[in-house]
Amino acid sequence: MPTEQLMPTSQADKQAEKQEVKGYFETTGFDRWNRIYSESTDVNRVQRNIRIGHQKTVDNVLAWLQEQGNLGGRSFCDAGCGVGSLTLPLAQAGAGSIAASDLSEAMVQEAARRAAEAGIAPGRIQFQASDLESVSGRYDTVVCLDVFIHYPQQPAEEMVRHLAGLAEQHLIVSFAPYTPVLAVLKKIGQLFPGPSKTTRAYTLREQGIVKAAEAEGFVLKRRSLNKAPFYFSRLLAFERA
Repeated sequence: MPTEQLMPTSQADKQAEKQEVKGYFETTGFDRWNRIYSESTDVNRVQRNIRIGHQKTVDNVLAWLQEQGNLGGRSFCDAGCGVGSLTLPLAQAGAGSIAASDLSEAMVQEAARRAAEAGIAPGRIQFQASDLESVSGRYDTVVCLDVFIHYPQQPAEEMVRHLAGLAEQHLIVSFAPYTPVLAVLKKIGQLFPGPSKTTRAYTLREQGIVKAAEAEGFVLKRRSLNKAPFYFSRLLAFERA
């Protein structure tokens, strides 16, 4: 991922960047991230550490949700589900219903394949290929993990407000946080190293994300920072006030 942090300057630029991301995750990116989010041994050190870090984030979310109890009586939206890293264990933990979407059709198909392989009954999860802007419906809880790395600050805040508008009670998001240290690492290419530099990677200021959720009537309840070498993810959990 390139180390520069450039803001798309027009709607056309934003659409072009979205198509770039979509194309990446339909081809080279799908193969790479499908291996990372699996038990494959065909990964390098960086990819293995990203797998470890992402799993920490997923485990945190599952623990927080299970602490709330009664998953069976709740509806969930996993926006940007990837290959189902959160969707599948959430279904196995007894979630009432789950809508899972991703920009990449290839990712959605792989998530559905993994769900079937895991013995999750057809219909328990509603899979859909969709960008974040097109996600709709009403859910008790909306979750969006490690997707905002593809969004600059202002569009990311707009997406937080959009997703908050779909959530009845809970909103959980994660993103690569802006800090002076990470900014330096990103600038010199140590945060997103090697051939994975295929799409832009953005770090975000937490204050802006929090304010966007607050504007939709949510309050911040929990936060954590999950990290491994080459993986940094700020996880925020909001509840409707």
